[in-house]
Amino acid sequence: MCFNAGLPFFNRYNMKSIIRTTFILLASAALAACGPSYDEIKKQTQAEQQRLAREDSMALKVGVLPTLDCLPIYVAKERQLFDTAKADIRLRTYMSQIDCDEALKRGRIEGNATDIVRGQHMRKKGYDIEYVAATNSYWQLISNRMARIRRINQLSDKMVAMTRYSATDLLADLAVDSARLKPEEVFKVQINDVGIRLHMLLNNEMDAMLLTEPQATTARLYKNPVLMDSRKKDMHFGVIAFNGKVTGDKNRKIQIQTFIDGYNAACDSINKNGLKHYADILKKYYKIDDKTLNALPKMRYEHAKAPRKQDIETADKWLKNK
Repeated sequence: MCFNAGLPFFNRYNMKSIIRTTFILLASAALAACGPSYDEIKKQTQAEQQRLAREDSMALKVGVLPTLDCLPIYVAKERQLFDTAKADIRLRTYMSQIDCDEALKRGRIEGNATDIVRGQHMRKKGYDIEYVAATNSYWQLISNRMARIRRINQLSDKMVAMTRYSATDLLADLAVDSARLKPEEVFKVQINDVGIRLHMLLNNEMDAMLLTEPQATTARLYKNPVLMDSRKKDMHFGVIAFNGKVTGDKNRKIQIQTFIDGYNAACDSINKNGLKHYADILKKYYKIDDKTLNALPKMRYEHAKAPRKQDIETADKWLKNK
């Protein structure tokens, strides 16, 4: 009697469970049918990656460093001075000049900010490099105040940080020669990252080094003595170079001219407004504090023009003797 009375209740309970489970399964199937499958999502992702890769390959990519010779490039990009209707110009930031040049040689970028010594060295190695602008780069040989070095002739048995086959390498040799020291008496140490190089000076890990702006300003703020300034040697090595293989292409020519037009407009804007007007850009890309920002020297930027023949000849002569 009890068994027969419980059967209807058992069947009703099972029926509700079956209906509930069926509803859930049908709803899940409906949702699955509405959304993309894993394979579809994967295909969409691959298609998007391919599209972005195509756009990047067609864009004009320019390598830059956190040095003040690159400021017009940053300003042109941040203030939309490049005509985007004519060219998609993208910046690639590097901390090392060698890394930036290596990207140019491998075709990862089409142009970059470098120096004539590096450019002529690349040419000697068979790379087609064309200079589109001379920049206002200068370098100072700055010693560690804790090392008590006040004159270049005190660099005997000391370490000097620089980058091989670059303007800093040439200037280090020039300093050694001017003090009538033997090359083997001064230890040139290759420190490529401009940020690390500065920190090594501030942390008393290097006796002296060649720095450009704004790193040189920070070094001076910490009372580190300036032993030599390339401007007093009438040497101007900063340049913007492009891979010669792309300059002959019609579309690339338009892109490069668009880059130059934006660069020139940025130079005019900086000259008119001053460096502090672009404090946001300097802090964003250079990671400098207000103290360094307020101490930056006045700098004038010229429109893109070819580097001086005498600077190219100086670089070639030095490279020949290396």
